Amino acid sequence: MSSELSRRAGAARPAAPVRLIHLGLGDFFRAHQAWYTEHAPDGEEWGFAAFGGHEASDRLAAQQGLYTLITRSAHGDRFEVIATVSEAWPATDHDALLRLFRAPEVAAVTITELGARDHPDVREDVAALRADPAAPVRTTRGRLLAGLAARRRADAGPVTLVACDHTAGNGAILSRLLYEMADEVNQELTGWLDENVSVVATVADRVTPHTGPSGLRAVAEATGRDDRVPVTAEPYAEWVLAGRFPAGRPRWEDAGALLTADLTPYEHRKQWLVNGSCSLLAYAGSIREHATLAEAIGDDACRGWLERWWSEAGRHLGRAAAGLDAYRQALLERIANPRIRHSLARIAADGSRKLPERVLPVLRAERAAGRVPEGAALILAAWISHLRGHGAPVSDPRAAELTVLAAGPLAEGAHRVLDALDPELGADDTLVAAVRDAATRFDRVRVS
Repeated sequence: MSSELSRRAGAARPAAPVRLIHLGLGDFFRAHQAWYTEHAPDGEEWGFAAFGGHEASDRLAAQQGLYTLITRSAHGDRFEVIATVSEAWPATDHDALLRLFRAPEVAAVTITELGARDHPDVREDVAALRADPAAPVRTTRGRLLAGLAARRRADAGPVTLVACDHTAGNGAILSRLLYEMADEVNQELTGWLDENVSVVATVADRVTPHTGPSGLRAVAEATGRDDRVPVTAEPYAEWVLAGRFPAGRPRWEDAGALLTADLTPYEHRKQWLVNGSCSLLAYAGSIREHATLAEAIGDDACRGWLERWWSEAGRHLGRAAAGLDAYRQALLERIANPRIRHSLARIAADGSRKLPERVLPVLRAERAAGRVPEGAALILAAWISHLRGHGAPVSDPRAAELTVLAAGPLAEGAHRVLDALDPELGADDTLVAAVRDAATRFDRVRVS
């Protein structure tokens, strides 16, 4: 046990009463939702009971829920003890899960990962819960539904589910999957969900690189504490929430979170400006022989392409365009942080899945306005050059198909790939020409 991090040693405030449950005890949760709760002015009133893997939960429980957050800026590290995880449990401890869901004082449940929709374990969980609503289950979705069924039987009152994964429309997805499962298990439960469960959608953003042995040593050297489960994060954090909390919540807005009635503009801002920028730099930067985001953003050519894309995307952000200059400046600082190593090769993977969300909405909006989207064309051109063997290695579920389509004369390859991505793109001769010309430029860049 880490005596340096024990509450009895006075390293942090006493354990807060459990009023929140979290499913998915990973680094992101500990650097994000737990961090926001730590910094809320009433955070000492809101403790998490977090469920995760055996190793993480056992180590965290041995430290009485305390751990060190390493905030890693370009200029150095800052260390703080986070005390909002009051209880840590293995995900398999079904009795603890049901007991906590039955507690009337629990007001909200945060979830970071629901898992694959059609995983075989989901079907097994449905069968188990249909036979016995308190039966042990194996998936996050099954545990969530089992917990809610236990809350219904205990008449413990309303509760809010907060979707914190990185998927657009995460609240709607969570609600749909939960109701689909409830319909199969017990249709009476769906009526109770209607009256007692509120689902909150969010945009959550904070990079949390893996904390290896060097992180443990850094904590020990800087603080003298023996922490077996520190977590590392960039300085930047964003949390935008849309939905109701009928049973209450921490004052997250006083820790920097934003409460809004319409999440869509903020989803677009993250998808287009953050994720779209990463894709642009992954393809164009690797063609220019850079290995990380920080290296790529230090390249004047890449920086110019990025600024062009941002200006284009910014025209379609609606209310999220307020404060856009500050958002862009913060994003530049995030990308340029050399101590958070973002591999371009890793970011470049799965372009056929990522680009339809990150780039095509802006492209379509620009074409509808009668403009040729030079920024979007640059990203697609860099991706096509990547498929043609330039820059980062291709890792994509459609790699076998797309690399063949991209091969050969550039004009024909660009047309074929755009047509495969969306036939409307392939039929737009003006767009195809813009992408082809930009791809030609990347070929010249590559050999310069």
